[in-house]
Amino acid sequence: MSENLPAGADAASHPSAPDPGSAAGSLRRLLRNPLGAISAGVLLLLVAGVVLAPLLAPQAPDISSLGDAFAAPDAAHPMGMDSAGRDILSRILYGGRNTLGGAVVALAIALALGVPSGLYAGYYGGRFDSVANWAVNLVMALPAMVVLLASRAILGPNVWVLMIVLGVLVAPAFFRLVRGIVANVRKELYVDAAKVSGLSDTRIVARHILIVVRGPLIIQVALVAGIAIGLQAGLEFLGVGSGSAATWGAMLNEAFQNIQRAPLLILWPGLALGLTNGSLVLLAGALRDVLEDRGGEPAGRRRGRSRARATPHAPVVDRPSEPGALLSVRGLTVAYARPDGTRKEVVHGIDLDVHPGEIVGLVGESGSGKTQTAFSVLGILPEGGRVASGSVMIKGQEIVGLPERAHRALRGGTVAYVPQEPMSNLDPAFTIGSQLMEPMRHVLGISRKEAADRALDLLRLVEIPEPARTMRLYPHEISGGMAQRVLIAGAMSCDPELLIADEPTTALDVRVQAEILGLLRRLQQDRGLGVLLVTHNLGVVADLCDRVAVMSDGRILETGATDQVLRSPRDPYTRTLLGAVLDEAPVRAPWQPREARRTTA
Repeated sequence: MSENLPAGADAASHPSAPDPGSAAGSLRRLLRNPLGAISAGVLLLLVAGVVLAPLLAPQAPDISSLGDAFAAPDAAHPMGMDSAGRDILSRILYGGRNTLGGAVVALAIALALGVPSGLYAGYYGGRFDSVANWAVNLVMALPAMVVLLASRAILGPNVWVLMIVLGVLVAPAFFRLVRGIVANVRKELYVDAAKVSGLSDTRIVARHILIVVRGPLIIQVALVAGIAIGLQAGLEFLGVGSGSAATWGAMLNEAFQNIQRAPLLILWPGLALGLTNGSLVLLAGALRDVLEDRGGEPAGRRRGRSRARATPHAPVVDRPSEPGALLSVRGLTVAYARPDGTRKEVVHGIDLDVHPGEIVGLVGESGSGKTQTAFSVLGILPEGGRVASGSVMIKGQEIVGLPERAHRALRGGTVAYVPQEPMSNLDPAFTIGSQLMEPMRHVLGISRKEAADRALDLLRLVEIPEPARTMRLYPHEISGGMAQRVLIAGAMSCDPELLIADEPTTALDVRVQAEILGLLRRLQQDRGLGVLLVTHNLGVVADLCDRVAVMSDGRILETGATDQVLRSPRDPYTRTLLGAVLDEAPVRAPWQPREARRTTA
């Protein structure tokens, strides 16, 4: 079952901590990212130099002295002089005004046209969506450079006009990106819930839709800005720009013409273009990470931790694992980082064992830490989470701190996972056969034909009728019960020894639940599987498990044989869980009309 992660959960109890969604909190995390801080600093220097060009430039960019042509750098002219005796530093600073200003104009036009229309088309669809898609396809079919050259011939050599045309040409990129994201998000249940609660469409888009769009949009802004700068510089380099104005592209054109005599001339405009585009892309990536990583660790800290994964996170615990145990967990603590540098523990020093051929139930309420424990064993904790202390051993091998490549080798081959919500865990773009065959070909190294034969055998093993036909079907063409059987078949495809099943009967009707539980029991008996069953259903535990561990608030309160725990529970919490089962509740009297009840009384 999906459990609530602690990201930002205790913000109210730490009023002094910066809100990760606030501007101050986002800026702090951006500056902690080395790439983000460096790229932001470089871009800030470039923009400041361009804006302050009248104060920083040694002279006006068009003042020339033919006697100083190709002069070497000196104190008065740090970058030297060009072929016309003009100061290169001055032309870099003033040229940046035209180059960067033109890119800003193109970007503003593209955003103004593409984003609102994409939001409207994606959210409402209908005729506007159809017409807008037709117009976008038409514009995207036009070759941008040819259109710009034609615009220059018709409208004249004005860089600002050309950048307006370029903005119109790249607006479809923003439209398609925004429309595609919004069209998917508008079908989410939380959007329907917002509508039911009475929120207006404008409020829903501003509150629930834009937060999903902003990450990809930031990356797209950086890419389009780079394209605008590059196209403008390309036009100027070809000599079809404004000509008289100082731009980085015009400086490249002049430097190329004199490359044999003064090769250093090409360095400065090329360096300005490279630093600007590189800083834009790196800053956009860092900013996107900061905004999307709400409540996680800073990116630099995560990278540092991933480099140090060869060393276990925690000291070795004193309690030894049980001999012969397939899975042995000792003192496991799982924690999530808060934005203020502290951490929130969600699992507190638990012990757990699973032996070969044994089914162990991990039972508790939602949010008790069951799924976090399972994810720790699988090594797939969500972003920001880590094993803070303790030991997890599979077949005698310590996996805490194991490198990702080694951990990946365990998954599928030694440890397999059956998730809940089967329809959400099958890719709708691929057939059932394709999704079963791919992991077998990768993990076992077998041919396509061998994988297909093995997939057919697995589908027969999980009692799916017409397995050959099912192999050709897509997930939407099968029922939820069949999808769960497919996931079990996929889990068994590489002959694992330990199976972790997370609520494998969730959202299935009672009859299908019984069939899935019977299937798991038979697979465990036939193959000697060790099974860790995560569930909140005590009926499933009583029917299937050999032992049970009761979990609450991240702690295991009671462990023992299923019969002993269910019949003679020691912990009050276990007795509370058993008391909530309705099997022995008195049957409610049949309904009667009010008049009949009065007569009976």
